[in-house]
Amino acid sequence: MTPDSKLLARFARINSEDAFAELVRRHVNLVYSAALRQVNGDEHFAKDVAQTVFTDLARKANSLSRRETLSGWLYTSAHFAAAKIVRTENRRRDREEKFMREPIHETAPAADWEKLRPTLDDAMHELKATDREAVLLRYFENRTFAEVGAKLGLNENAARMRVERALEKLRAIFEKRGIATATALASVISANAVQLAPANLAATLTAASIATAGTGTFTLLKIMIAIKLKLGISALIVASATTAFVIQHRAQEKLRAENGALTQQIAQLQTDNESLSNRLAEIGDAKKLLDDQFNELLKLRGEVGLLRQQKNELGKLRESVQEFAPAKSAMNDDLAAKVTLLKQKLEQMPDKKIPELQFAAERDWANAARDADLDTEDGVRQALSKLREEAENTFLNDMTKAAIKEYLAANGGILPSDLYQLKPYFDVPVTDAMLQRYELLQTGTPNSSAPLVKEIAPPVDDEYDSYHEISLDGAGGSGVNEIQGAIFTAANAFAKDNNGQRPTDSSQIVSYLKQPIDAAKIQKYLNKFAPPNQ
Repeated sequence: MTPDSKLLARFARINSEDAFAELVRRHVNLVYSAALRQVNGDEHFAKDVAQTVFTDLARKANSLSRRETLSGWLYTSAHFAAAKIVRTENRRRDREEKFMREPIHETAPAADWEKLRPTLDDAMHELKATDREAVLLRYFENRTFAEVGAKLGLNENAARMRVERALEKLRAIFEKRGIATATALASVISANAVQLAPANLAATLTAASIATAGTGTFTLLKIMIAIKLKLGISALIVASATTAFVIQHRAQEKLRAENGALTQQIAQLQTDNESLSNRLAEIGDAKKLLDDQFNELLKLRGEVGLLRQQKNELGKLRESVQEFAPAKSAMNDDLAAKVTLLKQKLEQMPDKKIPELQFAAERDWANAARDADLDTEDGVRQALSKLREEAENTFLNDMTKAAIKEYLAANGGILPSDLYQLKPYFDVPVTDAMLQRYELLQTGTPNSSAPLVKEIAPPVDDEYDSYHEISLDGAGGSGVNEIQGAIFTAANAFAKDNNGQRPTDSSQIVSYLKQPIDAAKIQKYLNKFAPPNQ
């Protein structure tokens, strides 16, 4: 099977609609299902989310084609797109007061999936990107451990360990939220997390996404006809609204132009209509008109009515675009304030910096700050860890891998003896301080599936940071939090000796620890701990 990266690169290079259609076909079930959960089962909103995600994929094809697999990016994009649509819809409903709140009723405990479904996607996004990718590949896409390893640049056993650790972290997150399942968490997710999208959704998304991104070969008329035949006039209005939502300023210009053209057409048709009507009045009897003149009059009157209707619809669409602008501006202002605060926090903690942070783009700062609680120490630490992870991923997986490929092309397919020989092959200047944080693991002719470069610098934050490594075919990493592992091991030992009782106080497991750990830190992880049989 052709890797996602090659299909997306083919689309970016030659606008191959077949390649993009295959990507949509592979991932539409994952995106649609994630969206459907977050929009409370509303199929129309889920389709809007899917449209937004695949439109973004088409726009960002060049930059995303370096990723070996797209599952993680698509899943996260669906999460944010769905959250944005839900927020916008809630504001609209509150503003228009069209719907009354329904009373809340207490219900009996539901099945395991019904417990997990409302919070699954939020819980997944509390995982690190590498852990989330592993869970997606194994339990959402139901791939074998060998396939997971191939995607992540790991061997089968390492992939199995990665997935099991990630699943335990996810279980701990659910436990922290007070959610426990009677059956295996893996079985519940694997059986329910991905549902079949509507049969014709992949084809519709392919055409609309390529067209919206401005890269497809369809003309506007072909798209309107295709969508009209499949979804009708209402779907056309939804697709138009989605486009306006993504590229608001372009939509406003287009609406003004179309509105002016329609006004001119209406004026001309009204003039023609009045002329024929006057002729009809002069004759005094419609029956005296020739059949073709009378038919032309009726046709012109029908066209005037149709054009007026289209003008009204465009007016409503323009109002919806203008209505969205203040909300979007407020949302951007809030995020910009959080980014500014995070930058201030980092300047106050120079020990949390790494050289690669100079490659962190504004979108990386925004992603790190968006869901972070910057009023707490833990929240700031997690946000800065996420920022470092993005910067390291850019430097290692994008820049360093590209430099190695350039070096191989220029040196007969032979690897350098150390990373410093790559400096002339980077697109931007890099320093020795950056390169000395990593180690080249191969020399000579490369093994494309084996680890090639790994991070050797000690973590800045030993609770939240991760180690990174790349191969020519992929990338991987692992958490460095040995403290949590030690605490959970001791807690499991305590539970085993006490008939499965869960320890609730740090003093209960002190004797089970192999090395001293701060009591406050022990208590922090005990709150996340769940014995294996629970």
